[in-house]
Amino acid sequence: MHFEPIPLPAGQLAALETAYAVPPRAYHNWSHVQAVLQHCRTVADAGPGWSRPREVQLAALYHDAIYDAGRGDNEARSAAMAREAIARWLPDAGIDAARVVELIELTARHSRLAPGDVDPEAALFLDCDMAILGAPAAVFDAYDRGIAEEYAGHVPGFLFRLNRRRFLKQVLGQPRIFLSDFFHQRLDAPARDNLRRRVER
Repeated sequence: MHFEPIPLPAGQLAALETAYAVPPRAYHNWSHVQAVLQHCRTVADAGPGWSRPREVQLAALYHDAIYDAGRGDNEARSAAMAREAIARWLPDAGIDAARVVELIELTARHSRLAPGDVDPEAALFLDCDMAILGAPAAVFDAYDRGIAEEYAGHVPGFLFRLNRRRFLKQVLGQPRIFLSDFFHQRLDAPARDNLRRRVER
């Protein structure tokens, strides 16, 4: 099944792109959204596909719409924005807004979830968001620098480095980094190489 995104009204798309530009972001920006959507297309073209592709598309589009480094409610606020946008811009499109909200809110807990904790489609969606961990080394390093840049000014540098290393070591120590078999088979090895290289330096 091909991943054929529904066309968004121009006003909705403009509001989304504006949201992703505020505050200025080094990683959680519109380019990240496009990368996640590309992984969603790969799932459709080379993997198990999607049973509800429109909900996946909208979750991908809105999952980081609100992002203030260091805050714990970014996902909940992004999910609320998605729900409001669906009601305003796509009221008759038959979108399951509750499912979009569920997928976005799950991104807050991805690193603490095991494969059996979520349904197979949610696992694939979460892995699309985390696929950066298994990217080529140079791309992973740019992502890592981008995260540090986003936290600069919000958290003291030494504290960020301590917490970041702890988080990456926690991810590396998990039996499964990716929740779906599709991403586990493709990206587990390069993700572990990237994480090992990062935490050991």
